[in-house]
Amino acid sequence: MHIAATFLVAAICLLSCSTKEETVPPIDRKTRATLHAKDVKTLVSDSGIVRYRVYAKEWLVFDKAEEPNWDFPQGIILERFNPQMEVDAEINSKYANYLTDKKLWNLKDSVNATNLDGEHFECDQLFWDEKEERIYSNGKIKITKKDRIIYGKGFESNQTLTKYTIRKPEGIFPINE
Repeated sequence: MHIAATFLVAAICLLSCSTKEETVPPIDRKTRATLHAKDVKTLVSDSGIVRYRVYAKEWLVFDKAEEPNWDFPQGIILERFNPQMEVDAEINSKYANYLTDKKLWNLKDSVNATNLDGEHFECDQLFWDEKEERIYSNGKIKITKKDRIIYGKGFESNQTLTKYTIRKPEGIFPINE
């Protein structure tokens, strides 16, 4: 019995103590997110002043990538605050990406935005250049105002969506005679 127990213990040790080395492949920090957060609700400040409120179901940060960026594969809701802490612009989409060095947002798929005047903007893709403080799109856009709807292709605005130009406008425009 003693010999059987010794044999069993030796067999377990031999099976559990393997001399085979296993190597773990290195993680490529340029292509792998360094932060992965879910159900995010956060405030973003600049120089101690709150500028934005962000809601996202998923937020991936690629700060070691060749072009550092934040990715929002399930969409984003972004509210911008004026100095009085009032929301002066809101933008949401089903997908978003932010190039952190360029300070450039790329929003895609069902992009919706509303300005302080209650005007509603809809398009498939929208860019927001924070450095130049402008928002633009090269695709089709629909702007719903209180008294009319304007369609167009190509659009450029200040970042509060209050002063904008539509490159190729379409629609019915009322004329005062």
